[in-house]
Amino acid sequence: MTLLQLKYIVKIVECGSMNEASHELYISQPALSSAVKELEKEMGIEIFTRSSQGIALTVDGAEFLTYARQVLDQTALLEERYKNAKPRKQLCQVSTQHYMFAVEAFVELINSIKSDEYEFTIRETRTKDIINQVANMQSEVGILYLSDFNKDVIGKLLREKHLEFHPIFRAGLHVFLSRSNPLASRKSLTMEDLKPYPWIQYEQGEEGSFYFAEEAVWPEYSPKQINVTDRATILNFIVGLNGYTVCSGIDNEDLNSEKIVTVPLESDEKMLVGWITNERTKLSQAAEIYLEKLKSVIANHGYTLID
Repeated sequence: MTLLQLKYIVKIVECGSMNEASHELYISQPALSSAVKELEKEMGIEIFTRSSQGIALTVDGAEFLTYARQVLDQTALLEERYKNAKPRKQLCQVSTQHYMFAVEAFVELINSIKSDEYEFTIRETRTKDIINQVANMQSEVGILYLSDFNKDVIGKLLREKHLEFHPIFRAGLHVFLSRSNPLASRKSLTMEDLKPYPWIQYEQGEEGSFYFAEEAVWPEYSPKQINVTDRATILNFIVGLNGYTVCSGIDNEDLNSEKIVTVPLESDEKMLVGWITNERTKLSQAAEIYLEKLKSVIANHGYTLID
């Protein structure tokens, strides 16, 4: 076993594919695959499963990855101490539903890093992709919500993939509207009030279902419906088409559009927002700092944190 082989394993997991990892490592894919197979043979375990859909970590592979990262971190410290080498880049990868507070915390994480080099990734993506990316260790942390409607289905999927859900706060539902919308000055709204306006929701892909929806409630019937994949588009449609969507009430005008307002929705449904992680891994220092920043941001917006 060599440090180079350990670096190969970590890079493959970070990239999510053997092909992309080979490009970033500047070696051929057959050479990379051969190095992995030699390591698997030496260790007597299977680190990756291979199929037509790509590669995924096995249970043994997930445990091996944790130790490999620890060895590489310790190696970087030794090199820094005795060889005056540059410290290893700080890495952190987060997958999240489309939450402004998740981005705000990520900004604060990056501003707090006292390092000349780092490599951070934040993915605003579909609910099922968040779960799969944390399960496959492409991301250390995932941000999503549970509700009375989806908790059984999402909870079962998390358990099957050995993921743990850590609640952060509960949020009542709010409607995101254009500041010029006639309903923007109302103290609260019902779904019936919103019926004349275009309903905008995040598209969840071919495997999507109501259980994976980012919106905790939706209209029984909407004659005008728009599906989008990113937050910038949904904000543009809210302003440009006088549409609406439903989410938590957390907004940030410094990072978001000042043309958007949030109005409480009259609903008994609540969002239990939290973070997920793979139970087989130990969070990096950067990921720990991110979670601290995330909790701080949420508290600063006036929400009570769940211990």
